Amino acid sequence: MKDAFMMSREELLAKTRTDSEKGLTPEQVEKSRSTYGTNSFVRQSHETLAKRIWDASTEPMLVMLIFAAIITLAVNITRYFTGGEYNFLECVGIFAAIALSVVITIITEGKSAKAFEALNKINEDTLIKVIRNGEPQLVTQKEIVVGDIVMVETGDKIVADGRLLESNELTVDESALTGESLPVNKDSEAVCQETTPVAERANMLYSGCFVSAGNGQMLVTGVGNNTEFGQIAQELSSIEKTTTPLQEKLDKLGKQITVLGTSAAAIVFAIEVIQFVMNGQLNLDTVSDAFITSIVLIVAAVPEGLPTIVAVSLALNIIKMSRENALVKKMIACETIGCVNIICSDKTGTLTENKMTVQKIYTNGELIEPEALKDEILLKNYCINSNANISMENGNWSFIGNPTECSLLAAAAKAGVDYQKLRHEADVVHVFPFSSQNKDMSTIVRENGKEILYVKGNPEKILSLCSGISEEEKEKNFRLMEDFQSKAGRLLALAHKELSGYHGESQEEVEQGLIYDGFVVISDPLSPDVYESIRNCQSAGIEVKMLTGDNIRTARAIANELHMLDENHIAVEASDIGKMTDEELKEALKKIQVIARSTPLVKMRVVKLLKEQGNVVAVTGDGINDAPAIKHADVGIAMGIAGTDVTKEASDMVLLDDSFSTIIKAVQWGRGIYENFKRFIQFQLTVNVSSVVVVICSILAGFSAPFTALELLWINIIMDGPPALTLGLEPIRPDLLKHKPTRRNENIISKKMLFRIFFNGIYISVIFMLQHFKNFLGAAPEEEVTVLFTLFVLFQLFNAFNCRELDDTPMFKNLLKNKLMLGVFLLVLILQAIITQFGAAVFETVPLSVGMWGKMLLTAFTVIILNEVVKAVKRLFGRK
Repeated sequence: MKDAFMMSREELLAKTRTDSEKGLTPEQVEKSRSTYGTNSFVRQSHETLAKRIWDASTEPMLVMLIFAAIITLAVNITRYFTGGEYNFLECVGIFAAIALSVVITIITEGKSAKAFEALNKINEDTLIKVIRNGEPQLVTQKEIVVGDIVMVETGDKIVADGRLLESNELTVDESALTGESLPVNKDSEAVCQETTPVAERANMLYSGCFVSAGNGQMLVTGVGNNTEFGQIAQELSSIEKTTTPLQEKLDKLGKQITVLGTSAAAIVFAIEVIQFVMNGQLNLDTVSDAFITSIVLIVAAVPEGLPTIVAVSLALNIIKMSRENALVKKMIACETIGCVNIICSDKTGTLTENKMTVQKIYTNGELIEPEALKDEILLKNYCINSNANISMENGNWSFIGNPTECSLLAAAAKAGVDYQKLRHEADVVHVFPFSSQNKDMSTIVRENGKEILYVKGNPEKILSLCSGISEEEKEKNFRLMEDFQSKAGRLLALAHKELSGYHGESQEEVEQGLIYDGFVVISDPLSPDVYESIRNCQSAGIEVKMLTGDNIRTARAIANELHMLDENHIAVEASDIGKMTDEELKEALKKIQVIARSTPLVKMRVVKLLKEQGNVVAVTGDGINDAPAIKHADVGIAMGIAGTDVTKEASDMVLLDDSFSTIIKAVQWGRGIYENFKRFIQFQLTVNVSSVVVVICSILAGFSAPFTALELLWINIIMDGPPALTLGLEPIRPDLLKHKPTRRNENIISKKMLFRIFFNGIYISVIFMLQHFKNFLGAAPEEEVTVLFTLFVLFQLFNAFNCRELDDTPMFKNLLKNKLMLGVFLLVLILQAIITQFGAAVFETVPLSVGMWGKMLLTAFTVIILNEVVKAVKRLFGRK
C-alpha cells in the first residue's frame, strides 16, 4: 500500500479490514499472504554458469583465437588422414591459451549475487510481537503479513513497512534507509501529503530501521519486495550488465586488433593463392599451407596473453591493496578506481563518524572540552537524568537508547565518571520523561535529605524557566548557540533546582525558577582525516559530491566546513531536482555539489546521469540506502566497520578502516595499475606488430613463414607472459596524484605509445629482415632459422625495458626499482637458451656457438640504445 502515509488510521483499518483491538484472524492472515505475499525477498533469475562461459568466450580476441584453433585443428586432421605432415601440438597450445583465459575470467568475475542473499538473511528468524485473534503472539519475521498489528518498543528492529496506529514518544533511527543521522520523531496522528519524502513521513515505520526511544503499534502496509527496503533489494538483484572504463577500452582494442589481424591474414592468404595460380601450383596441399600461414599470422596478431595477464596482474595488485586497508572484491575495480573523477559520498558514517558526540560544553561563562568538566551537578544531570546506556566494544562506544543521551554518558566517561555507579547510588524520587510536547526531561533525586531536580532539554525553553540569569548573559548564550547551530551542532541546555520537597506536583509546577548550568553542543563529528582527504581529491582532479539523507541545513553546514560550496558549487534538496528532466539535471549537476534528503532512487539517478556524461563515478556509503547507487557506480565503495552487510556485498571495494583517506591511496594504486597496463600493452603490441610485419615481409619476399605456430605461442604467451606481468607490477610512481584522471573515452593507447609501438616494431622487423636477406651475423645455413627465432626473442626481451617508461624518463633511472623484472629477464633468457640449445625435438632448433650468442645479444641491445638516443634528443629540445 504505497499511499498508506496519506491515510488516517481509520481509513487504513477499513481498507485492510483489520480490527484495531483484535488484529487479524488466521483466515485473514492466509488471505493477506496470498494477496500481498510473504515477508521475504523474491530474487530475479541469475546468470547460469553456461551463460558466463559463453560471455567470457565471445570476447573479440578470443573469438579470433577460437576461429584460428578450429581451422588449425581441421587442417591437421585432414593432413593426418591423408598422410601429410601434421602437428597437433600447435592446436593444443592455442586451445590451452583459450581455456586459460576463459577460466581466469569466470573465476575472477564473481557476480555480486551475495548482496541479495545478505538481504534475506538479516534477522529472518527474529520473533516479532503481533496482535492476532485478540491476543499478543510471537511470530517470526517471515510470517508477518499486510494487515498485521505489530507492537514496537525501544531497541526493536522494524521488519516490515507500517502505518502507526499508536505512538508514545516514539523516535526511530532511519539512518540506514534515509541517511538522516539523527533519530526522527514519529506521530500516529500525522497525515502526510503525497509529495512528502520518505525521510519526513512521521506516521510511517520502515523495514530495516531501529526504534531508538518510546513505543507504539503499527499496521503493516508492505512486506518483502513491496517495502522500501524491498525496492532496494530488487535493484540489487537485477543483473543489468555495466562495463568499467578499462573493460570498454580493452573491448575496443580487441575489436581493432581483430579487424586488423583478420584483414592481414586474409590479404596474405589471397596473395599466396594468387601466387599458386600464377605458378600453376594450386592444389589442396598448397591451399592448406596457405591456411596454416594465415592462422600463424592470426596467432601473431592477437595478443592472446593479454586477458590472462590483465587478470593475473589485477589479482596480484588486489593483495597489495588489501595491505593498504582497501579490500577489493571485484578485480577490475582496483584499476577503475584510478580513473575516477567524481566521488559521490554519503555524509553519515562516511564523511562523518555516525556517532553523536559532545563537542563543547558552555558552563560558568566559558566553553570547555568534555574531558575538562568537573562540575558534579552537570555530571549528575548527564548520568542520572537519562534512560540511555552505553558500553565499550573494541575500543568504541556502543549506544543503547537515544543517541543524544548516549553522547552525554560518553562525555561523562571522558571526564572520568562511571555513570552506572552514579545511577546505582542515586535515590530517584520521580522521573518526568522526555516528550516532544514538553521538549525536556526532568528527574528528582534525594541527596542528603534534600530533593534536587535535574532538567535538560530545548535551550530556549530551559532559559525561559531559569531565574537569576541576566538578559546580557542570555544574549551571549543565544549568540553562541546560533553559531554552533549554523555548523550543524545540536544543542541541549541543562539546569537544576533544590526543592523543598516533592508532593506530586506536575512537571510544569516544579520546573519554575531553575538555576541555569549551561549547554552542551552535540554533533556527528567529521572523520579526522576527511579535511585532508577532500583537499587531496581536489588536487588530484577528483570532484567530491555529497548525497545525504540529512536536511539541507545540516548538509550545508558540513559542506561549508569542508569548503565544498562557493558561488559555482551549490547545495540543493532532492525535491528541487525531482521535477527536472534528465537533460536539465545533467546541466544542473555541473554546479550541484550537495543534494540533501537524497533517496536511493535519487542517488542512482545522479550516478547514472554522471556516467552518461562520460564521468567515471565512485560511490561511497555505509547504509542500506547507499547500496543501489554503490552497485551501479563504476566503483562502489563500502565502509568495512560501520557499513551494513548489504552495502558491503553490493560494493566493489570495502574500506577496512572506514577512512576516506584510504580512497585516495586506492586512487593512487589504481592510477599506477592503469599505467602498468599501458606498459605491458605497449610491450605486447610491439611484439605482435613486429611478428606480423616479419611474417608478411617473409611471405612477400618468397620465404616460408619464419615461425611455426608453436614458436609463435612461445613468443606470445610463454615468453611474452612473464615480462608483461612484471611490467604490470611496476612499482607505483610517487607523482601519480598530480596527474589528471583518465577520461572515460580516452584511448588506452596514447599517441606516444603508438609511435613507440611502431617505431620499435618496425626497427626490430628491419633488423630481422636484414638478417633474413644478408645474414650479417654470419650464421651457417643450418643455423639461419634458429638465429632468426632466437634474435627475435632477444629483441623483445630487451624492448621490455623500453616499455617501463611511458614518458621521456631515462630507462636506467628506475632500472633497479623493479627487481622482479630483472629476475624474470634472466629466467626467460635462460629458458630461451635451453630451447635454442636443446629444443630440437620440439622447436626444431639447432645449438649455437658462444660467439653467435654474443653477436645476437649485442644486436638486440641496440633497441635500447636507439630509444635512449631518441629520448635524450626530445629532452634536449624540450628544455630549449
